[in-house]
Amino acid sequence: MASSPCSSVNFDSGLEIKTRSVEQTLIPLVSQITTLINHKDKPKKSERTQQAIQRVGQAVSVAVGRFVAVGEAIAMENEELKEEMGMACFEARRAGDAIAQLTDVGTAVTPPVDRRTTVFSDRTGMVKAARMLLSSVTKVLVLADRIVIKQIITSRNKVLVTLEQLERVSTFQEFVQIFSQFGNQMVEFAHLTGDRQNDLKDENKKARMAAARAVLEKCTMMLLTASKTCLRHPDCESARINKDAVFHRMRFALEQVMEIVTDARPCGETKVLPLSIYTGIKDFKSNVEGLREGLYLLPHQALSGQLEAVVERTEDFTDSAYTSHEHREGILQLCQLARQDTDQLITAWMEASLNAKEATEEMELSILKTCQSVYELRRELHKVAVGRAADLLKLHAEHLPLRALKASGGEGNLEAVAEYARTLGEQKEQLVETCRLLCHVSGTEPLEITCIHAEETFHVIGPQIISAAQTLALHPSSKIAKENLDVFCEAWESQLCDMAVLLREINDVFEGRRGGTASGDKRAYVSLPRPGKHSANLKTVKAVKLDAEEQSTIAKLGLELRLLTSDVDTEVEKWEDQEHDIVRQGQSLSSMAYSMHLFTRGEGLLKTTTDLFHQAEVLSEEGLQLCSSLHTFSTQLMDEEKVVVLSEMEKLMGLCQQLQMGVRTPVQGKTATFQKVDSSIQNTRAIITVVIYLLPVCNKIVRKYKSERSNLGSPQSWRERQSSTPVKDDVLNGKNSNGFGVKSLEQHMANLTFLESK
Repeated sequence: MASSPCSSVNFDSGLEIKTRSVEQTLIPLVSQITTLINHKDKPKKSERTQQAIQRVGQAVSVAVGRFVAVGEAIAMENEELKEEMGMACFEARRAGDAIAQLTDVGTAVTPPVDRRTTVFSDRTGMVKAARMLLSSVTKVLVLADRIVIKQIITSRNKVLVTLEQLERVSTFQEFVQIFSQFGNQMVEFAHLTGDRQNDLKDENKKARMAAARAVLEKCTMMLLTASKTCLRHPDCESARINKDAVFHRMRFALEQVMEIVTDARPCGETKVLPLSIYTGIKDFKSNVEGLREGLYLLPHQALSGQLEAVVERTEDFTDSAYTSHEHREGILQLCQLARQDTDQLITAWMEASLNAKEATEEMELSILKTCQSVYELRRELHKVAVGRAADLLKLHAEHLPLRALKASGGEGNLEAVAEYARTLGEQKEQLVETCRLLCHVSGTEPLEITCIHAEETFHVIGPQIISAAQTLALHPSSKIAKENLDVFCEAWESQLCDMAVLLREINDVFEGRRGGTASGDKRAYVSLPRPGKHSANLKTVKAVKLDAEEQSTIAKLGLELRLLTSDVDTEVEKWEDQEHDIVRQGQSLSSMAYSMHLFTRGEGLLKTTTDLFHQAEVLSEEGLQLCSSLHTFSTQLMDEEKVVVLSEMEKLMGLCQQLQMGVRTPVQGKTATFQKVDSSIQNTRAIITVVIYLLPVCNKIVRKYKSERSNLGSPQSWRERQSSTPVKDDVLNGKNSNGFGVKSLEQHMANLTFLESK
């Protein structure tokens, strides 16, 4: 992997860059300074070269001046950082002035009248000024980042205080008043932590943050209904147990967020993931292949010990009551084969160590055989884990135990509740074990973290559903108790949907389609503060946001949208021509729909309902562009195919126009706004459903005509015929061809420090 531009220049800041917003702000500055330092040392400089260097130096100085002004404004708003920030800003300004002076080289025609030092005569001075500038700018950025952390901590503390008040309330009136405040605080906390999650460089921390925030999202609605049930039935033990479990889980999730944000753990502990089989095999293969480079890097006992550790972990598969005899025998045979190949490798290795200085042909063959045998073992384990998970999801798709618990609870039948509780308990154990197996084969650490989160969620929610069902059975006429059980059942169903997405991602990683992290997402990073906006001692700017209950209601719709966008990605990957207009516009629609999914979770760049409606309007316009492309495409088709494409095109056009009209219609009031949000997401879901149908249909036609109808030409010529429909490339993929020139530096520094929301 290519190193970051920030790492190509060595400077002693003593500060670790942990967020993308800080890193991305530094990249253009590093690029320009590197240009100044690495200019070619020629005896004579052309006038153009001298002017270019002078422009770069002036641009750096101006950009630094603007940047420092922002830093000083932030310092004025945050007394505790005023002195430290002020000093860093002073050093940055001084370094920027020094660079401007050193690059003020005049021209070939009018050289400097005095013999002052320049970048050509004092390269050491330029390097020194560059290091000072990079160090001081980095310090300003990291200090500004502390303000964001402080704001998250402050928000968390407010949530904790209100949480304690909610736990102690004794009347409905008091509860409603405090929960309203709590809901607003949770929405603010969700947006702050969502921005932070997007900004984190460490993919493992990002996955842990996503897991903790998912718990808080689900628990907010659970807390509402569990508390109401407890208030309505104060003497009910199962209601109290149900409520206490929710409060405990919320506090634990809040602490997890704090650990990630502050990068600290109690008692100096280090967060270590349980070692998975995938990680063990990866490390083992790395050491085996490393033998080619050095025969004496590690003792042979270490190699066999590594393999035995992997084999020991396969007992999670072979000892499971749910693993078939055939699969168990297959795993054991592959483990034995890996042992044999490793023993042969060690024998060849020891002979090579005695008789040769490098790996022999026999040893090379042993290395290949050993790597192949552990790959076969990994493939078999992947097949078993993924197959079991898929079977479980199909088996429990109807949610029969949940339906039975709701029915028996509503009838007040405690015996039936106990019976179906045992059934749900067995289902829970199967799901927990399956998540553990998926963790072993997940393929990346972020996905391992997601598997662990899924395992913990099933483990916790199962007993909560049972306690909620027991409460309903004791009070079968209680509407609140019924509502409470419904909420916990929905959380269970939601986690099953999440598991289906996780399963698809694990398969994608195994088959090499994805890297299993969010690093490929092209999104703006908005964690850094700006004066008057993110200051910890100022009130949050008011905007139209959904409250906790509304957020929870649309979360299910959002999840369906997420699953549909995954289906679009799958269909797009099947196209040979990734630049076809239909593919690009389909991807664009999927990308925008995914942003709307993130909104339903309180994440991403869409913060308010206004942002959502604007995104929906852009999506509808892109959908109409796709309709135009489909119409042009249909003119080249035979009658039967043409009818199919035009029929779907008309359906898509109607849905896009309906969405466009809906988002442009003004509404007033909270209820009407929420209904507009709900309608926008439902219409978007319908649009993406049509796109999912069209992509394989059009792909099949393209393949057919490419092979059978040479007179239609290649896919490239098809694209040329569609030139009447302009494509919005910036909406689709956000590619930036700018090479961080002088203008780019000014814009990038200004934009990423002020961070004005578009």
